[in-house]
Amino acid sequence: MSIGEFAYANNSNRFLAAPELAQQPFAVVGVPFDGAVTNRPGARFGPQAIRSASLMLCDGIHPHFEVTPLGHLGDGHDMRLPNASPLAEVRERIQAQASALMARHHCVFLGGDHSISLPLLRAAHQQHGALALVHFDAHCDTWVDHFGEPSGHGTWTYEAIQEGLVSPQHTVQIGLRSSGTRAARNYVQDQGGLIFTGRQLRGLDGAALQPVVAQILARLGERPCYLTLDIDCLDPAFAPGTGTPEPGGLSSSQVLTLLEELSPLNQIGMDCVEVAPAYDHAELTSNAAATFVWTYLCGQIAKLA
Repeated sequence: MSIGEFAYANNSNRFLAAPELAQQPFAVVGVPFDGAVTNRPGARFGPQAIRSASLMLCDGIHPHFEVTPLGHLGDGHDMRLPNASPLAEVRERIQAQASALMARHHCVFLGGDHSISLPLLRAAHQQHGALALVHFDAHCDTWVDHFGEPSGHGTWTYEAIQEGLVSPQHTVQIGLRSSGTRAARNYVQDQGGLIFTGRQLRGLDGAALQPVVAQILARLGERPCYLTLDIDCLDPAFAPGTGTPEPGGLSSSQVLTLLEELSPLNQIGMDCVEVAPAYDHAELTSNAAATFVWTYLCGQIAKLA
């Protein structure tokens, strides 16, 4: 093995082969928990799959933003979490670790199932107050219970609004298309937020998405904004490796356009969740997730110039 090959192998467990987290302004951290899934488990292995997929991006300058995260980014490895403990206890552990990280870095968290977003929002709320929220997902995640359980990966948006972590008028959901009661599906809109369903977005890309972008930018303004991206917002053709796939979803190019065009928002953190490598094909899902995270980071770093 050559020195170059050794360096590549030695960095293969870090996003973009970035150095370990120290004083860098941006951090990538794994949250390997999937104890709240309702269908197929396996998202606890998402962080490492996304990191592995990111390695082909490690020497690349972003073609739109003309920057690279390297030099600004450190990898904080995975949080240490008790996967077999009650959800409330796991969330306490996540929030404590996230609070310490967010106090020093602009963080991107790699899930994990979507239940991790609630403690991440709790940690962000401690620093920024009521947040704006951009939520990419096939599912509304606004059910008032989780198949008889009080909380899970399908209730966190409802809980975040109820707790005042996010401003409902500054909450935007993109890509929703799953079955559900009207009360759940339209909850954010009924609270004053915006919903762009998968059906509404069919056939729109590039310039055709600009009215959607303009509406979101105008609504959210300068309020500190957290972005959460459930990989199942994508159609299963683009992301088969997820626990609850829903046909009729967004394309990779639509999500990339939206991430690029929404970068002017006052974004303070992101998570990318529900990548389940065991159900992936040809690493389609992990490659999409890695590219989305890379694009988000580049959009933020470009604003520093």
